[in-house]
Amino acid sequence: MTDSVIETGKAVPDFELPATGGEPIRLSRLLAAGPVVIYFYPKDDTAGCTTEGKDFTARHEDFRAAGVAVIGISRDALKSHEKFKAKHGFPFELLADESEAVCELFGVMKLKNMYGKQVRGIERSTFLIDRDGILRREWRKVTVAGHVDEVLEAIDAL
Repeated sequence: MTDSVIETGKAVPDFELPATGGEPIRLSRLLAAGPVVIYFYPKDDTAGCTTEGKDFTARHEDFRAAGVAVIGISRDALKSHEKFKAKHGFPFELLADESEAVCELFGVMKLKNMYGKQVRGIERSTFLIDRDGILRREWRKVTVAGHVDEVLEAIDAL
């Protein structure tokens, strides 16, 4: 587990990952259309991750109106992502980072306590990247309630 390679105010390196919808997604292609919000979440179809996905879904039109793409990333396999997305009707793509390369780039892999044991997993985090590929905001150790509203406020300030 390394620290984040990226820094606020600096360019985010380009990456490509397998995604729902049948085509891999490359960050630079998304940025060509406008800013991007990337949210990292621990696991498909768990309570907090489902609530977070539903919150982004509920405000999806606000993100679209602002010209901002939203993507979710976890270590789950693409097949799991497809089921998760379909079950909850998420209007954005989920990317599979099974190798953890992008998770490491953003420094979201952490040791966490689960049921009294230390486990390695994704720390719920969100990143706002402007259309020039510059990281403008990051939220780490995200609490789901009210988080999407905070992200939209930050977009308004861009």
